[in-house]
Amino acid sequence: MTTPPRIAVLGAGYTGLTIAKLLARRTGAPVTLVNDRDHFVERMRNHQVAAGRAVTRRPLRDLVRGSGVRLLVDRVTRLDPAARHVELAAGEPLGYDLLVYALGSHADLDAVPGAADHAFAVAGVEQSEQLRDRMRTADTVAVIGAGPTGLETATELAETHPGRTVRLITGGPLGHQLTEPGQEHLRRALDRLGVRVHENTTVAKVDAGGVLLDDGRHLAADAVAWTAGFRVAGLAAEAGLAVDGTGRMLVDGTLRSRSHPEVYGIGDAAAARTKDGHVLRMGCGPGGLAGACAYHAITARLAGRDPRPLRLAADTLCVSLGAWDGVLQHTDLDGVPHGTPMTGRRVALIKKAVLRVAGRYNPRHPGISVLTARQG
Repeated sequence: MTTPPRIAVLGAGYTGLTIAKLLARRTGAPVTLVNDRDHFVERMRNHQVAAGRAVTRRPLRDLVRGSGVRLLVDRVTRLDPAARHVELAAGEPLGYDLLVYALGSHADLDAVPGAADHAFAVAGVEQSEQLRDRMRTADTVAVIGAGPTGLETATELAETHPGRTVRLITGGPLGHQLTEPGQEHLRRALDRLGVRVHENTTVAKVDAGGVLLDDGRHLAADAVAWTAGFRVAGLAAEAGLAVDGTGRMLVDGTLRSRSHPEVYGIGDAAAARTKDGHVLRMGCGPGGLAGACAYHAITARLAGRDPRPLRLAADTLCVSLGAWDGVLQHTDLDGVPHGTPMTGRRVALIKKAVLRVAGRYNPRHPGISVLTARQG
């Protein structure tokens, strides 16, 4: 009888937690999940945390209980692919035969001077909580970046704190990821909520009193929310794994490392490519698809079958604009929008359902996620 491989999964976000439980359940292999927090973070709800809405914090030990997954709450400090072990901050090195790298991404606070000292990164739950506390007394908040996270943060803050001044600052045109009808709806929603938009505006520096723009103007703000850009940990690059120019692990269509076949990369930390060669954007939706594909690939190879690569023809942005408004836009894999977007209350209900499935149902019952990857 073949001895099942030791599987290590690094990161217990949406994709890491799901694939760890699935692999433990379906392969019978010993699976160890490593995470630097003892609770599951619903990252897609961080804008709600910043606005002061209650978000349940659930212990990871409760979510993995009975699944066969061994949980280690520790911080990964180094990968050693030659020895096939992971070094941890507090514990002994963790050996593996197969590694799933799902360490996600974090806000790029080094992009602009002062951001690391004076801005709150909505990508992190702890800083979102700090922003929530600051908003109790802040009269003005500047939200930097108008991607999906920036739009959701600005509208949630404006809706939750009426009468406060919310500034949304974006380096390009507002709503560039939407078709014209979507852009028009977005502008109406921002106007309705009183959000002051500064488009085609670049932030040169963040300070204690607000933001300095590259044209020399200073916009006063009592709080600055940072949503402009993400970066990944340098662990993969430092370990000698093949990475792209941003440090994301290079993987093939089955999410296996291009340089180390015993390693799989999923979620934001990997530059996943579809069968047609398109690189998936960072985000929970693409990450979930990549995680499901990696699961299928791993189980197929363990069973002696050739896995099918991920195939994806299009993408979809679903952005909430406050509690009861939103915009859903279909795009191609290069981010070019097409078609007439769905808007309004229907989108808000869809987004609530997505959050409920991704953050509530899937961590406990991950089987549904294996159905979401189109393959072959």
